[in-house]
Amino acid sequence: MKILFLGGSGVISRAATQQTLAAGHELWLLNRGQRRPIAGARSLVADLTDLASVRTALRGHTWDVVVQWIAFTPDDIRRDVELFRHSTRQYLFISSASVYQKPLAHYLITETTPRVNPHWEYSRQKIACEEALAAAHQTSAFPGVIVRPSLTYGEDQI
Repeated sequence: MKILFLGGSGVISRAATQQTLAAGHELWLLNRGQRRPIAGARSLVADLTDLASVRTALRGHTWDVVVQWIAFTPDDIRRDVELFRHSTRQYLFISSASVYQKPLAHYLITETTPRVNPHWEYSRQKIACEEALAAAHQTSAFPGVIVRPSLTYGEDQI
């Protein structure tokens, strides 16, 4: 599979990058090129805030999967929908389990647990990102999937 990670060299994405390479996939990383390179991954250097450079870096590529590690606002998601609408079969948005209701009404967290966290702006922005991705799926069948990690760590934190 040909996979693109937006980011890919951070705390949680670095481990996923290494596992993806170990599984034998063709992995590309789109990032600013400011962290140490990862052996075996192919690089596209661009700043996601500079759409012209991103479009140039992505030109001619199609992806089986795009994984978005570094979207923090709904505008990031809307930008990605436009960038990848016709060039990916699957788009994974890495959200956060912090989106779930605080305080919890029940100790079990399921997909039906409400998404509301009045205590943390980060969580509210991730909820808004999820809503933007759901809207893109409903209006244009954009192939988005939401992943909500609950605990993240990596070797860079040791």
